[in-house]
Amino acid sequence: MSQDPATTARDLIDPHFFATLEDLELIARTAVEGFLQGLHRSPYVGFSVEFASHREYLPGDDLRHLNWKLYGRQDRLYVKQYDAETNLDLHLLLDWSGSMTTRSAGAGKQRYAASLTAALAHLALRQRDAVGLTLFAGGVLDHLRPRAKANQFDEVLECLTRTPLRPRSESAGVLHEAAELMPRRGLVVLISDLFYDAGEVFAGLDHLLFLGHDVLVFHVLDPLERRLPLEGAVRFHDLETGAEVVAQAQDVRAAYEAAVGRWLHELEEGCRTRDVELVPLTSDEPLDRALYDYLARRGRHF
Repeated sequence: MSQDPATTARDLIDPHFFATLEDLELIARTAVEGFLQGLHRSPYVGFSVEFASHREYLPGDDLRHLNWKLYGRQDRLYVKQYDAETNLDLHLLLDWSGSMTTRSAGAGKQRYAASLTAALAHLALRQRDAVGLTLFAGGVLDHLRPRAKANQFDEVLECLTRTPLRPRSESAGVLHEAAELMPRRGLVVLISDLFYDAGEVFAGLDHLLFLGHDVLVFHVLDPLERRLPLEGAVRFHDLETGAEVVAQAQDVRAAYEAAVGRWLHELEEGCRTRDVELVPLTSDEPLDRALYDYLARRGRHF
């Protein structure tokens, strides 16, 4: 396994890939808070396009929203209320620890995850949503507050290319630190290999859910990490601690794949019980097709 070379902004931009996303939308499943008119359901009642209920007229209410037919039947004035639609705060939460540099095939996890982050930022900004980015390892490394301004995509790219990866990240407790940087309800997208204690991961997800966020997890692994398709003597090198061990691949494959299967099942069950979407991705599968297929499925369901 090798580490990813330095990533540039040009590496993260594929005009053809971005063009395939033009007819897709990233919709929040739950009510979110926002200021601009957009695609997402708001927790607040306002005047928009979807009728919600009536309430009695109060002095100062907009007369355009009076229900005159109801007045004719009941001789009382009522105002129509609508569920407001809002723009979204998209919080991109990206694992920037040493294990993300694993690369046995294709571009590698780090560049794959960074390209996914850039694509989601582009998509959200195109639909007038506010985009923020938090890079984390053992702690928060960099943070961009969600904004919908014209140059926010450039700032996302700059953050992805200027921040050096950190070799160690032993605890998912950093998710609590990141959660405190996201006070307004929105969609949190966690992109990580999740090489942490599963209980700590779930505690971090619970914190985000408690704050009212819709949470989506992209679980990015290298094909070698899923299947161990190796033969003979292999030197395994821990990219975070530097520890090494030599073993015969055929001697450890069965136990390794069984352990990985149990771990993946634990993550899937923990996310399912929390109603958190967990999307598995492998860094050798074409990102454009994987993301397109996922967003198309999500759009049909929500």
